[in-house]
Amino acid sequence: MWDYTEKVKEHFFNPRNVGVIEDPDGVGEVGSLACGDALKLMFKLDDAGRIADVKFQTFGCGSAIASSSALTEMIKGKTLEEAEKITNQDIADFLGGLPEQKMHCSVMGREALEAAIENYRTGGSGVHQLEGEVICTCFGVTDKEIERVVRENNLTTVEQVTNYCKAGGGCGGCHPDIEDIIARQRSQGREQPAPVAPAPKPVPRSMTNIQKIKKIEQALDEHVRPALQADGGDLDLIDIIGDKVIIAFRGMCAHCQVAEYTMSEVVQKRLREFVSPDIIVEEKKQE
Repeated sequence: MWDYTEKVKEHFFNPRNVGVIEDPDGVGEVGSLACGDALKLMFKLDDAGRIADVKFQTFGCGSAIASSSALTEMIKGKTLEEAEKITNQDIADFLGGLPEQKMHCSVMGREALEAAIENYRTGGSGVHQLEGEVICTCFGVTDKEIERVVRENNLTTVEQVTNYCKAGGGCGGCHPDIEDIIARQRSQGREQPAPVAPAPKPVPRSMTNIQKIKKIEQALDEHVRPALQADGGDLDLIDIIGDKVIIAFRGMCAHCQVAEYTMSEVVQKRLREFVSPDIIVEEKKQE
């Protein structure tokens, strides 16, 4: 059981600024559904160039929700120049501290804010881009991301790197590479970027009903349930009617205030990616 501060609990059970801004000035998206965390941050500026409104949607653990909620409170009323100075450690400090194993949630908040500001300034996609060579294939973390968390948080061990960005938290095959990056950063070295690993090939769309059912079950087991179960949640597959997939959330997910976001941005998006782009997911509420 993680040791959460009262402020973390408050922002988890009563998150501030959850929702969507119509016609936002800036939008930032970050996170990997495969590793169980995703965040979308939106802001609107007033005539003076200050952040007048900010909303977020997140999928993740209690620390992810609390960090996102805290960040929105921290940047309200600030200029973009003031907001972009906020670090992941500032977010953790605002919450009275986070368990070290959950510091990656504060890093995710900082990255979403940076992506939203970049979206406003350049009109880009607003999606946090992975720069450099993918070192941790389990969680899709690049050498540049590892270098940054090591440099900004004075990290010295692989375990610390895992806590801050999840790199090394899977099979462990990347531990020697992470150790090399830590050593280079400590000696002020720099790693040259390399191409990002190619995306997986799309799944063929034409399939029988039996094939579709098997694909749905496989996608849920391999690409959805692990992320939910990692934070005390789960789901049941209730029924499949044509392209409609009916599920029921269990555990922590059944009581989460962002369950609707989880359904559309995690479950439905994964099934559309691995099974069919026509799938629609609906939730059967617990009675």
